[in-house]
Amino acid sequence: MTDLPVWLQAGGWGLLAGGALVLGALVAWFVAVPQRVVAGVMAFGAGVLISALAFDLVDEAERTGGLGPTVVGFLGGALAYVAANIALARRGARHRKRSQDQQASEEDQEGSGAAIAVGALLDGVPESVVLGVSLLGGSGVGVPVLAAIFISNLPEGLSSAAGMKRSGRSARYVFGVWGGIAAASGLAGLLGALLLDGAPATTTAVITAVAAGAILAMVADTMIPEAFEDTHLYAGLLATLGFIVAFSIERL
Repeated sequence: MTDLPVWLQAGGWGLLAGGALVLGALVAWFVAVPQRVVAGVMAFGAGVLISALAFDLVDEAERTGGLGPTVVGFLGGALAYVAANIALARRGARHRKRSQDQQASEEDQEGSGAAIAVGALLDGVPESVVLGVSLLGGSGVGVPVLAAIFISNLPEGLSSAAGMKRSGRSARYVFGVWGGIAAASGLAGLLGALLLDGAPATTTAVITAVAAGAILAMVADTMIPEAFEDTHLYAGLLATLGFIVAFSIERL
């Protein structure tokens, strides 16, 4: 893949990371995974993402663009995500990552299917953008960030698809959503690298910080509630394990 243009590499890595969502959905559709296992992996994935945010994305943004732009971008990304998430929650997407009976069906709330699909897109795009940006330094894809996104996407797809199945969604809907999100992840990575190639360091830092802020808000709003649902006192330990594994990958 290293002989390909950077923007094409970014698209490929984004598609790979997004493909973990499809893999998780496939597992959930054909295998009855115990809820505690789903919640435990979700807690681990949340820790992995938080570590990648702290030691890769936000740190890199601050070093290249300065503290001020990083803070503004980070808070702006979180605010934008929360605002969009509130709007989608009112349309039936509040529990889109929940694996039990919390998700709204189309009978419960008309239009919830579309809201859930848009919500899944909202959750996945910022992660892929930072993958594309990570390639612009010329040293290849950021392995810790790629690992964090892939590891966290697997339980996200698994948990959400299990909830979709329970709420009566069809296989066409479930795999259409996750296949579409995987493709959109590839496109987001491609555009992130293509549009920001040659951009000023401050601009790249702000975009990275915006994505990081959105990702952290997503972890707190959608992943941690599902992780805590069944693991309770163990959620913190599993998140800590995820954090230190991702930190070790970054250092090695």
